[in-house]
Amino acid sequence: MNYDVIVVGSGPGGYVAAIRASQLGLKTAVVEKESLGGICLNWGCIPTKALLKSAQVFNYIQHSEDFGITISKAKANFDKVVGRSRATADKMSKGVTFLMRKNKIDVLTGHGTLVTANKVAVKDEKGKTEEHTAKHIILATGARSRQLPGLEQDGKKVFGYRKAMSLDSQPKSMVVVGAGAIGVEFAYFYNAMGTKVTIVEYAPRIVPNEDKDVSKELTKIYKKAGVDIMTGSAVQSVNTKGKGCEVTIKTGDKESKIKCDVVLSAVGIQPNLENIGIEALGILVEKGRVKVDEHYRTNVPGVYAIGDITAGPALAHVASAEAITCVEAIAGHNPEAIDYGNIPGCTYCIPEIASVGMTEEKAKEAGYELKVGKFPFSASGKASAAGHNEGFVKLVFDAKYGELLGAHMIGYNVTEMIAEIVAIRKLETTGHEIIKTVHPHPTMSEAVMEAAAAAYGEVIHL
Repeated sequence: MNYDVIVVGSGPGGYVAAIRASQLGLKTAVVEKESLGGICLNWGCIPTKALLKSAQVFNYIQHSEDFGITISKAKANFDKVVGRSRATADKMSKGVTFLMRKNKIDVLTGHGTLVTANKVAVKDEKGKTEEHTAKHIILATGARSRQLPGLEQDGKKVFGYRKAMSLDSQPKSMVVVGAGAIGVEFAYFYNAMGTKVTIVEYAPRIVPNEDKDVSKELTKIYKKAGVDIMTGSAVQSVNTKGKGCEVTIKTGDKESKIKCDVVLSAVGIQPNLENIGIEALGILVEKGRVKVDEHYRTNVPGVYAIGDITAGPALAHVASAEAITCVEAIAGHNPEAIDYGNIPGCTYCIPEIASVGMTEEKAKEAGYELKVGKFPFSASGKASAAGHNEGFVKLVFDAKYGELLGAHMIGYNVTEMIAEIVAIRKLETTGHEIIKTVHPHPTMSEAVMEAAAAAYGEVIHL
């Protein structure tokens, strides 16, 4: 078959690229070797949120007396929790299948490999190969769990995020290696379900890419919940002989050993660049990522790359935004380049974390004179009524011009609040304008207005 656009990979970058291309009148096909929706929909973003919701409900029930409700002792059915998660992912994958049909996009099932700059070979599971041509080929092959020496994954006792959401039975104890978004989310889930969890993080603090105040708050909350945290620590080896695991950990000059049932490796991701034909075509790769321009063109005319295989943040919403920008450029539009300094990040542990822009530390390093405002949810009426008064909103302003340089939140449902900040930064709204923007009461979002007021010495409820 001959197409205008062939997209290799159907994750949040790939399927969005295919749909937008079809909307713009381009004859489109998408190549996928597993399930439509990619890792995010099938083994990442969506099913993990289903797991976390089940854990949150279980936690609510255990603390129902706090809300004036008496419930007899509850018991979590781990198999049903996992089953609900898988059912949610399956439903969403079927939704993407519907969107492919609706937009008249051909789905080519199999492994896609570049043959030339305008030809893709698709090999199905039976070994049959068909070649398809296109004027434009978009690579959106995503990423997988990263493997580290000494932390080799056997898929049984040592595994990545994919296996962590579909275990046959709930482990009694677990070591989570890595305290980024994936690590702290699974740490919350398993701890809330009753597994003894230890987090091991190489950096000096957990969620190391977040503002220091956020890391400090989450550490306090996790320790109170019974999670053991080891920072400034590295896993040297994992002995899987015998019934469980023995993890050797080095902290400074000291070495310790922890026994556990299983080990979750959450030390990042590895782009899927192998066996897709980029070497044969001479497509440039820098620091393990495909090099692209602002419209995601590679150095080979007609070949593009988006999502986790490029240098941007490895986030689903980034891949989708890149997909739309890429395809609109292909269609002859002149799309605005993505501002990577205004990309929100969300972590769905409980309490949730959301942030965008510079941390206070980074803003100081950049030479800004700052005004910083923080409003704790302990002073929020809505947060107290909801029984979730931990956390805060922190805003970092440029003192000279009032520009909002960054926002950092930790608390209940803050991932639903961060979009306001992204819009504020996009529109170059000043601190005083935020203060004068009337927020509804009672809501968690009032904390944004109050944090801005705190930065300028005008806060009311502190």
